[in-house]
Amino acid sequence: MAISRSTSAAFQSKYLARDVQAGVITGAMAIPLSVGIALMSDFPIKVGLATVVFACFIGWVNAFIRPGNFIGVPGIAAGLAPLLAVGVERFGMENMPFLILLTGISQAVIWKFNWQKYILRAVPGYLVEGLLAGVGMTIAVRFLAFTYEIPADQESPETFWNAARARMVLISLAGLVLFVYLFSIFKDTKPALPYFLLIGASIVLAQFLPVSMLHVDDVELRFVLPMPHFSEGLTWVYVIGFVIILTAVNVIEQVMSNAAIEKIDPLGRTCSNNNSLFSIWIANIGSSFFGGMTNLDGLAKSTSNALAGAMTKFSILVIGIVVAFFVMNSQYLEYLPKFSLAAIMIFTGWKMISRLWNVAYHGQYAMILAIACSLMVYKVGIFEGLLTAIAVHGLVNYLVFHQAGKIPTKVIIKKYMKKFSGDEGID
Repeated sequence: MAISRSTSAAFQSKYLARDVQAGVITGAMAIPLSVGIALMSDFPIKVGLATVVFACFIGWVNAFIRPGNFIGVPGIAAGLAPLLAVGVERFGMENMPFLILLTGISQAVIWKFNWQKYILRAVPGYLVEGLLAGVGMTIAVRFLAFTYEIPADQESPETFWNAARARMVLISLAGLVLFVYLFSIFKDTKPALPYFLLIGASIVLAQFLPVSMLHVDDVELRFVLPMPHFSEGLTWVYVIGFVIILTAVNVIEQVMSNAAIEKIDPLGRTCSNNNSLFSIWIANIGSSFFGGMTNLDGLAKSTSNALAGAMTKFSILVIGIVVAFFVMNSQYLEYLPKFSLAAIMIFTGWKMISRLWNVAYHGQYAMILAIACSLMVYKVGIFEGLLTAIAVHGLVNYLVFHQAGKIPTKVIIKKYMKKFSGDEGID
């Protein structure tokens, strides 16, 4: 149902100046973060940024009819990056549009029947935190190499460590310390400021010292028919499993983001998870036709948007315009030193790892299982790690109820199924 213009989630004239200001600030902050996530996902940088632009446009249009939240910023998510990278490695980039299409269709089905609540009941929240912590480890380690990378002409054929590399490590360490220090000061008032200052300082430094710079492949953004390029039956089994995991993680992350966005909304407005999912699946299906990535409302960008003054979803249209400029003029991204990008992404990884502290109130069992899940995700991958953790959780619960509680197997199964009927059930 449409909302009246005076209370519109998409645009209110009295908030125009605030939304434009927030959009420009958050858009500039979103660029290095999105670049890092695209690199982590093994997708071309221009494709990642184009996904952000498309998701922002869909999110703004959707806010006129089905607002999910009021200040959330859609785009590519760090939590999904390693999973997308696994998809690229296992199925090839030529198959990713088809996988993204299937993911969008799966989310459309979940949205139609409001099934996201069942996903949240099937996967305990602390396992999700463990999953994200494992992803954070993967991100931090992946970008660690940028902290000691030097230009080719600075390489020494005799030894790996030389004066240039040692200097690069010190510069990277100083950049990370500066970023963390600034973030600790401005996180509750101006969270985008540390990004501006770090990138600005690194660009100036690059004019005086030789450092490795970002390279952006000038790929052509074009219409791609998302069709499968495989025929083996076993491959289809892996594809279905991959899509299920990608869909579930995408939905769960959006619901978790909405819970946080609701708390920072300046007007205290309530989020609708199902409406947010409506916007996500449309954007995912649409992005599959230009080889794009999955999207959701990221918490980091949404927090910056709120603190920068955003009041309606008009701010994300401005964000989309800012990011679109760099899609069309990607050569300007090559002024970005890699060490500053590494600082941002290592910090992002650490923030995801630190979410494990949220599990403490669930008790010792939850903490141990969440840590084990994070280590398995880091060591063997998201796919296998999460499924293994869920299997272990199910086995432990079964043994506790069956052996210690002397509850028959049929009763255990019946109680578990109550979780999906709205009754109390077993956690």
